Amino acid sequence: MILLIPSFLFFLPGKNYLDSFLRGARAGLKGAVSLVPPLTLIMCAVSMFSSSGAATALAGAASPFCRRIGIPEDVLPLLLTRPFSGSAASASYAELMSRSGADGFSSFYASVIMGSSDTVFYILSVYFSACPRVKRTGYAYPVAVASSLFCVLFSAFICRIFY
Repeated sequence: MILLIPSFLFFLPGKNYLDSFLRGARAGLKGAVSLVPPLTLIMCAVSMFSSSGAATALAGAASPFCRRIGIPEDVLPLLLTRPFSGSAASASYAELMSRSGADGFSSFYASVIMGSSDTVFYILSVYFSACPRVKRTGYAYPVAVASSLFCVLFSAFICRIFY
């Protein structure tokens, strides 16, 4: 019964489905290989950013402003890495959870951020490198950054209401 549908696909007259599958697999492999350089660049840049201490310094500089608008300062490393790398943000999130526990406001806010935001620059670099015909990215980056900033601010507002 399980082999019934694949057998129909491979033995129907009029089209060679195996060749179509192989052409699609080759095109997918070429696309995956073309994504390696931008992904490598982003991973190296995020690693250098967090290892150099720049994330900590930037978080320290932004903490007075963030405190005024209701964003806990121990969440700032997560907010700085989230737009660039999901794995770095997950590591920052796990560190925050182990340091402050699961019941605090910082953990609650970090959970909302992890669930409601995405890796903006990672996604845009993958999409635009996978579609080489797209030459004018125009408003994509400013709109993505604005939506990410809105997500951070609105999450702080919502978390203050429900915590």
